[in-house]
This record gives sequence, structure tokens and C-alpha cells, in this order.
Amino acid sequence: MSDPVAQPANPIEALNQGGVIVYPTEAVFGLGCDPDNQAAVEKLLAIKQRPIEKGLILIADNYGQLLKYVDDAKIPMDKRADIFSQWPGAITWVMPAAKQTPKWLTGQFDTIAVRVTNHPTVKKLCQRFGKPLVSTSANLTGQPTVMSITQAKSEFADSVDFYVDEPLGGNVNPSVIKDAMTGKVFRG
Repeated sequence: MSDPVAQPANPIEALNQGGVIVYPTEAVFGLGCDPDNQAAVEKLLAIKQRPIEKGLILIADNYGQLLKYVDDAKIPMDKRADIFSQWPGAITWVMPAAKQTPKWLTGQFDTIAVRVTNHPTVKKLCQRFGKPLVSTSANLTGQPTVMSITQAKSEFADSVDFYVDEPLGGNVNPSVIKDAMTGKVFRG
């Protein structure tokens, strides 16, 4: 008889081990993982039943954490005031992706969706992890988003490696998603 696999002691350990976590965001619970770990991203996509072609959002403590993934030089100066005046907050900007940004994050696009959060739990996770997290709503694709840890555990059970049981940020709707270059609203 083999010993059961030890559960990660905290969300950072889970992330470092290539795990998927459930954590609170500004409005809904999210599924997250290490954006640089292809196996972790593929695990998250399998749990969510989301096609890789759709791309994913990265959520960060600060813009500096996102620079590895964003082609910052392509963002015109006149667009920066609009972008940075709305961060930190529940605005996700679709920006030009850096050439080295993996397709498992961008999907079929040459852009990457990124957000600098003001949610204290997510900020702390990103600070402790030292980089952004993948952030996608905690639900099966096409199904309602889970709104509590109890609901998340019922939905995902042992397929998720760690549940961060902290309060949501209080926003009623998920983040607005806008194109950084054109201002076009994709969601919101």
C-alpha cells in the first residue's frame, strides 16, 4: 500500500510544484497556476475544459511582473496614461505579446491579456510567488462561475491542488477586458 501524496502546505508550494490553485479575485474565484510551466497550464486548461486557442489572462502585483510577457515597446505613449491610470484595478488590458511569450498563454493571438490587481490576497500571492499567475474564472467552460470555496471544492475536488479560502474583492462583475491599442471593449 502506497502512502497518499502529500498535499501542498500553502499555495506557493502548490504553484512551485506545478499545481493549480483556486483563489479569490476582484469579483469571482479564479483558477491559477505558474504561467511559465506548460504542464501546469495544460492541467488548468484540462480542469476547466478550455481550448488552448482562447488564450489566458495573467494577473500581477505590478506591471514589472508582466514585462516578460508584454512587448512594452509597442505600446504608444498616448495609450499608457489610459492603461496605467486604471491600474491597480479590475481592468484587464489586451497588449502586444513579447516574442518569447509561450503560445500556451496567448493561444491563437499575438497579444496577451494582463491585469495589475488591487485585491490584497492576489497581490500577496504574486509577491510571494515572484511573478504573475494565470487567472481564469473558476468554472467549467460555459458554466456559471463558482462564488465560494465550498462550491469550488464541490466542482473541482482533488483536481485542484490548493484552495485559497479568502474573501472576494467585492466587485459585482468580472474584470473589464479592453484592447490597449484601440480601447475596444471585449468584456464589460
